[in-house]
Amino acid sequence: MKITLAQINPIVGDIDGNKEKIIAAAQQSKGSSLVVFPELSLCGFPPHNLLAYSDFITRCEKAIDEIAERCDNVPLLIGAPIRNTSGKGKPLFNAAVFLHQGKRQIFKKKNITGYCTNDNFRRHGSDVSTLFEPADETNILQLGCMKVAVTIGEDLYNIGEDEFLMTNRVDDFEEKPEIIVNLAADRFDYQRAAKRREILRMTALKHEIPLIYVNQVGGNANLIYDGGSMVFGYMGYVIKSLPFFEEEVATFDCELFISMKREDNQVIPSKMELIHDALVLGIRDFFNKQGFKKAVLGLSGGLDSALVIALAAKALGPENVLGILMPSQFSTDHSVSDAIASAENLGCKYHIVPIKPTFDAFEETLKPIFQDLPFDVTEENLQARCRGVIVMAISNKFGNILLNTSNKSEAAVGYGTLYGDLCGSLSVIGDLYKTEAFELCRYINRDKEIIPWHTINKPPSAELRPNQQDTDSLPDYPVLDAILYQHIECAKSAEEIIAQGFDEAVVNKALRMVYRNDFKRFQIAPVLAISPKPFIMREMPIVKK
Repeated sequence: MKITLAQINPIVGDIDGNKEKIIAAAQQSKGSSLVVFPELSLCGFPPHNLLAYSDFITRCEKAIDEIAERCDNVPLLIGAPIRNTSGKGKPLFNAAVFLHQGKRQIFKKKNITGYCTNDNFRRHGSDVSTLFEPADETNILQLGCMKVAVTIGEDLYNIGEDEFLMTNRVDDFEEKPEIIVNLAADRFDYQRAAKRREILRMTALKHEIPLIYVNQVGGNANLIYDGGSMVFGYMGYVIKSLPFFEEEVATFDCELFISMKREDNQVIPSKMELIHDALVLGIRDFFNKQGFKKAVLGLSGGLDSALVIALAAKALGPENVLGILMPSQFSTDHSVSDAIASAENLGCKYHIVPIKPTFDAFEETLKPIFQDLPFDVTEENLQARCRGVIVMAISNKFGNILLNTSNKSEAAVGYGTLYGDLCGSLSVIGDLYKTEAFELCRYINRDKEIIPWHTINKPPSAELRPNQQDTDSLPDYPVLDAILYQHIECAKSAEEIIAQGFDEAVVNKALRMVYRNDFKRFQIAPVLAISPKPFIMREMPIVKK
């Protein structure tokens, strides 16, 4: 018996395109006893409130009918939304649909709550747990003489004490199945691959049942899915694995279930390699799936913009990325030369647009109101907003999508200007702390200088007033990031962080800045999520005290 893992990259809402992708994978897998696709692969994941529209579900139903007709001789297990026709409960099931030779069998997901939390379906009140009814029956697919336990996403897990692990469907079965199959759409974070493999290994080992895990790959808006599908044997060994961040359709022989062989190439990359590849995929799919071709960004000569242009050039090709240098009277000569070097090292085009004439015009316009009030943060923000207007104008005129270059440290403490340097359609490194941005730059430069070393090594500065450095307003980034990590990722209070040895005044200042700036984070561009706790999963009330 042979089983195929179809690790595909669906587009949310592109039911016809996803249907053709499924059919192509099925035709490639003729002779297989079962082809397994990811969770909700027919409609794309996550579909959010598209599921609330009846015609969306009707289109899914028609696509299932066509797949059944065109792939009748290939047994398929497809993730799709299915109507709940019982008249009780919520209107839909998150389901796996089995199709073969006119036979159709529906397997329904049980752990809806965990699924919504884990994959961050909730966003500003959009919670599709109100649409999916949790199932209560066990799911067994009779595949020839083999009983296959069909699980979807979090239905599988119950090992350990991780927050996203829920009740295990396998425990519900009256008869022990011969194989466990899991249809997944498990979002990427840099810790998750190792954690996921260990949980799946322990699940296979606990039940002494081979396990097949098929995960989605690709970027859908701010969420990234890393693939990494796996097959585990009876003893918990990985006997087949698919690559991270790439589509692949691969078939294996079930005779390997009894093998003690470990697969040599199941190596989880380093943290920075994972983050790099995830961000490149996230940028590429954000553009490709929406039909965008070209990007533009402000290129300051600083580390963040140098990092973003390097990632964008890798994702889109350097010919499709435009850098805009916008020096002011406070910009240093080395900032301009570093920015030029960043673009030229990559082969990207750039333009230099000095902002002093624009800034002077704003000052003159506001002089009757400001009169002789001293230079302060108002004039600093005016410079950032001059730059925002310029790059947005270029975006509008030429159709280049503006990339935001703010990092997670800045976003956390509000060190950014609304309608200025916070402009953009996609925030590339907004889930990357400043210290991690330094580390990622060094990773990119591991073989040769791509990002100028001077950019990496010089003190960070917004250059909005003479001799300004970030440390004029913020603690040193290693200290700030350690505090932010403890509060955001680990949910530690100020008292708990201070007890770890951090300075009380610094901790209190940093956390006051975090809570004072939720209104800014609410307005910034979608942030590519690469950490265990991106801000999109840390929803806070904007008005609070």
